[in-house]
Amino acid sequence: MSISGAPNVRGVGGPGRRTVYSMCGMCATRCPIEVTVEDGRVSWLQGNPNDSVMGASLCARGAAGIPFEYDDERPQTPLVRTGPRGAGQWRRASWDEALDFVADRLREVIDEFGGRGIALSDRGGPFTDLTRTFLRAFGSPNYFDHDATCGANAHHAALSLVGAGRSSIGFDYRRARHIVLYGRNIVESLKVKEAKEFMAALANGARCTYIDPRASFTAAKATRYWQVRPNSDYALNLAIIHEVLKQEAYDKDFVARFVSGMDVLREAVCETTPEWQQQHTGIAAAEIRDFVREIAEDAPHVIFHPGWMVARHKQSFYVSRTTLILNALMGSVETEGGIVLAKTPEDIGRKGLRRLADRLPGPGEPRVDGAGTEHPQWDPAKGLLHGLFAALESGQPYGIGAYFAYRHDPLTSMPDPEALKRAFDKLKLLVAIDVRYSETAWLADVILPESTYLERANILAQHNGARPAFGLRDQAVAPRFDSRPAWWIFREILRRLGLGDALDFESIEELWDYQLEGTGVTVAQLRENGVVGLADAPFITPRDQLKFRTPSGRIEIDSAILQAAGLPCFAPFASHEAPSGDRFHLLFGRPPVLTHGQSLNNPLLNEIAPEQTLWIHPARAAPLGIVDGDEVEISGGRYSAFMKAKVTPWIHPDAVFMLHGYGATVPLATRACGLGVADQRLQEGRLHDFDPAGGGNALTETIVQVRRKETKK
Repeated sequence: MSISGAPNVRGVGGPGRRTVYSMCGMCATRCPIEVTVEDGRVSWLQGNPNDSVMGASLCARGAAGIPFEYDDERPQTPLVRTGPRGAGQWRRASWDEALDFVADRLREVIDEFGGRGIALSDRGGPFTDLTRTFLRAFGSPNYFDHDATCGANAHHAALSLVGAGRSSIGFDYRRARHIVLYGRNIVESLKVKEAKEFMAALANGARCTYIDPRASFTAAKATRYWQVRPNSDYALNLAIIHEVLKQEAYDKDFVARFVSGMDVLREAVCETTPEWQQQHTGIAAAEIRDFVREIAEDAPHVIFHPGWMVARHKQSFYVSRTTLILNALMGSVETEGGIVLAKTPEDIGRKGLRRLADRLPGPGEPRVDGAGTEHPQWDPAKGLLHGLFAALESGQPYGIGAYFAYRHDPLTSMPDPEALKRAFDKLKLLVAIDVRYSETAWLADVILPESTYLERANILAQHNGARPAFGLRDQAVAPRFDSRPAWWIFREILRRLGLGDALDFESIEELWDYQLEGTGVTVAQLRENGVVGLADAPFITPRDQLKFRTPSGRIEIDSAILQAAGLPCFAPFASHEAPSGDRFHLLFGRPPVLTHGQSLNNPLLNEIAPEQTLWIHPARAAPLGIVDGDEVEISGGRYSAFMKAKVTPWIHPDAVFMLHGYGATVPLATRACGLGVADQRLQEGRLHDFDPAGGGNALTETIVQVRRKETKK
């Protein structure tokens, strides 16, 4: 089959200078940007000045988009594997050859497993209508985002309380008087708009309480820092709620009107006193009482952030759930300076984008991970990726034969990559669609190179929020290599299998016109501004119209979802013995210049990336003979590696901390390959270790051993 309808990129550059409004692709935040193109080359990147908050600001990763674009260390043409997985033996292929290969293997998979035997994971976000539509064309329900190792617990906690997921929770930082953060490292885990609003709040006199076993840069900005024991934050929240109720420091009117299950809450916290939590968290009981008096003064302009990357431990779901309950108790839900629920265009009397997935009937098959069926508390629209890999290993409840990893690298993001590789060996087809040589791509049967975010257009994005908007990623320059945009790749695969009606568009503009039909917004408006807001100002629902998306229409402390799943609304706090000797909890994070595992090979970011060190507390380092700057060996399971120790009191004595995204093994990514230690390889045996309520992986329950490196005499 020959290729038809390839994207027309001729003349995209052209002579002279022009401006293109688009969307950054250097992390999952996808900030609006302004691209300056001169003689067909990108000469400047900055934030989109049409955005009133973002302005021209851009983080270091976004600014590194130009060196990323003009770096040759990325897939330049389709590649088909010719040797064993991971051996690095490939042959270059034309798009016809590569796509025919994929289609032939998919036919084999469908013959053996049916359409449900095809699965795909991506990084989630505003473009998933495309990937969901691709799978729906096969009748497969098995779409997965990356949240098993990120926000699944917070997402499911929000669903259990307000009937909508974590993306429905927004934060009015600028008008807040007190911001409470549980490891939400706003200053370093950088969303530019969020960071600017947070700093503006502090400048306006807002207080910040930061809770984390490690003192991040955000802790340095806080007015209070609690260095809690690892995995003890649920006990902290139970005690705070106990004291809020005891002091009657909650909004009685809001609770009476909008909250159900207060009797369940009172019973759950009747014995979780500030003194009780002190033995678990290490935070003095008196500090809890002082804190509650503070937030009572600041309410309702108080934000308790339910967490971002909350795939931490087996009670993280209840941490996020109790955090959201604290917002309800403060009356800070749908109010200025509190949390604001996201609005769809329909909520404000406008029409949203037409969904591509609506062109097809929904899949009639149950998900392979049991989300929405065996596990009714898990969102079937997102899935839990470790459930896919469990099915690969066991063949139950049914077989999976093909897996697409679309700009997602589970071998870097998921725990225990060796277990993952064994699961991949069960596949008939592993396809990586990516802009870089990821660890997962290196094991694939086929690599299909997607054009970079500066070289491609995406489907339009709908941003729900206090002020709903549509956003555009437009093509700024022609592809430097033989790459294609994702919408075209998925369309061509479906056409080869006789399923092309699902994405039967000849150009991205035709696809955009379909999405925009009836909205009153045009492609020309989007290209002129990059973002088109659908409301003149942020919308906060008046209290007499406020209703939640739960069965009762109220914030459900006595959750119907959890009852259907046979789960308690509040599990008893599970305490663990503190590790001792050379054993520690493993914590990890990232600096503002790196995005997980995808940035370290960037020519610019590699130069400015901080040295990966192992943070260890002086009281624990001294008995091990470790001093600052020593080389130490860190071990987890059968994996061990060496790195430099950073001896500091700013890490809890029970834990060690390292940066994530290091330890790459792909030789074609020459700057990152072999640099540093891969924390996910230390998490041996953790692939199927997860929070039973929220589904997120229990990453910080990993125990590692640390020893001073022996020097030869």
